[in-house]
Amino acid sequence: MLISVLVVLVGLAFGSFLNVCISRLPGHDSIIRPRSRCPHCQRLIPPLENIPVLSWLLLRGRCRGCHQPISWRYPAVEITTALLFLLCQLTFGITRVGIFAMILCFLLLGLAATDAETLTLPNALTYPGIAIGLVYTASIPRAMISFRIADVASSIFSAIGFALLILAIRWIYLKVRHVEGLGIGDAKLMAMIAVWMGPLLTAEVFFIGVFAAAIYGILLLITGQNRGMQTQLPLGSFLCGAALFVLFQGQGILKWYLQFFH
Repeated sequence: MLISVLVVLVGLAFGSFLNVCISRLPGHDSIIRPRSRCPHCQRLIPPLENIPVLSWLLLRGRCRGCHQPISWRYPAVEITTALLFLLCQLTFGITRVGIFAMILCFLLLGLAATDAETLTLPNALTYPGIAIGLVYTASIPRAMISFRIADVASSIFSAIGFALLILAIRWIYLKVRHVEGLGIGDAKLMAMIAVWMGPLLTAEVFFIGVFAAAIYGILLLITGQNRGMQTQLPLGSFLCGAALFVLFQGQGILKWYLQFFH
């Protein structure tokens, strides 16, 4: 119980830092300096007003200086990060897999929120995500070093393959509709996911993410919010959500699917 409480507190702290990343990385701003400020009046936020979730509740979602609303995204990201960290701890324990799973959740949530807000997937999250994913793959216990090398090589080839898949779809869409339908960031995101999850689970992520995005797009059309197919969908957000789902449920789905081929 105590470990779970500590994990939640750590998750809240990392969620607060993730909010800084979401706000600043799309503009290529430093995530270290300056200190947090109100985006409306530029007032410095003192430490007592920067406590995850609690400060937002006490301030009733408004800046103490200018009384402008503070986005609900801040407590939502903090709570979601804490819950994901807790789920990692309950599913994998405080182990090598559990710690790396928390890192992956941090990256995926940050990328999902950033893409939803700005339709961008910052390199400052995807590139370190690829590097850490390779470290994770290389750290898998193996009897021989050659097996570890093979694991890393497989992850690299998976990353290249899924990135090329996204680029191919992007090229076809551009040729057919003469507008860009996918960004380069989506290819980098798929490469990151593939490094962590390997080909089979990444295929799950791709299918679930694209399917969910398609359903969402159809709903927008039905409700009249996407007139003429002009609304851009944050595919990266759907892929990140799918990756989070597959992280915890992917192996079970894969076993269920493969049983039909025995």
